[in-house]
Order: sequence, then structure tokens, then C-alpha cells
Amino acid sequence: MNIFGVMDVSGSALKAERVRAEVVASNMANAETTRTPEGGPYQRHHVVFEAQDGGTFQDSMASQMNNSVNVSSFGSGFKSAFASGFGSGMSNGLTAANPTPGGVEVTSVIADASKPLQRYDPQHPDAGPDGFVAYPDINPLTEMVDLMGATRSYGMNASAITAEKGMFNSSLDLLK
Repeated sequence: MNIFGVMDVSGSALKAERVRAEVVASNMANAETTRTPEGGPYQRHHVVFEAQDGGTFQDSMASQMNNSVNVSSFGSGFKSAFASGFGSGMSNGLTAANPTPGGVEVTSVIADASKPLQRYDPQHPDAGPDGFVAYPDINPLTEMVDLMGATRSYGMNASAITAEKGMFNSSLDLLK
């Protein structure tokens, strides 16, 4: 992985977790929405994440060592990397303009297919002839847990970027 690879991976995670937090906030804000422009109550939304062409860890290691993916070639790949130096064994055309894949991206935001909750409230303007109103099936506790997870993941990735910046600055200080 190039020097900016960790920042690219963490940066993509920051973007994805921001979208996740926005979707959770939207779910919480619309927990009592009984009428939408599409008709019916609001439906809870979920964020779908997908790895960015990272492949498996074993595939990544094999491509960095310029070998095929099999267990027997790993030993010789590591030996050749140590013998010739890691710089020559792992260059593989990686630059800041051509970063190593391995981050995360939001592929879609999907609507939950669960049925709405029915509450008896004959005075509500959206009540049916039987007096029941369809409300979104949104549990505030579940949404808060999702929001806490997104917030913590965002914070951990921000910490990873800060740590890499610190390591990069320390490396520059050593070269002075």
C-alpha cells in the first residue's frame, strides 16, 4: 500500500459513515410521518456498503508480492521481498494518483420492506374507515444504536488519519 493508501481507505469510510448517520437521522426525524408524497407512511431506510475492489487479504498480499495466489508461493514471495528490499518487491505501479483499493463505498440506500404499525386513532386525519393509522415501523432505540455505531466508526477512522499524519510527520522529522 502506498503512503496515502491508509488515508484513502479511512477517507472512504468517513464518507460512508457520514451517509449512514444522515440516513439514521432521517429515519428518526420521520418516525411519526404518516403521509409521504409517494403515499402511505414513511419507510425506514438502510445503507448498503460494499468494498471497493479490494478482494481478499490473500489476493492483496499475492498481488503485492507479484505472485499467484497459492500458499506455497507466499514463502518465496516473502523471501524475495526481503532479499531485494520491500521497495522493489512491492512497487506494483502504486502512486498517490493510483491508490490501492480497499476502502468502502455506499452502493445504495434501500427502503425497509416491513409493514407499517397500525395504531387506533380515529381523530387522526390519516385514519382509515376503521380508525387505524399506519405509522412507520421505526424503533428509536434501534436508530440510536445505529447512530452510535456510525459515530464511533467515524471517530475511529478520523483517529486513524490523525495517527498516520503523525507517523508521516515523524518520518519527515527523522529525515531532517
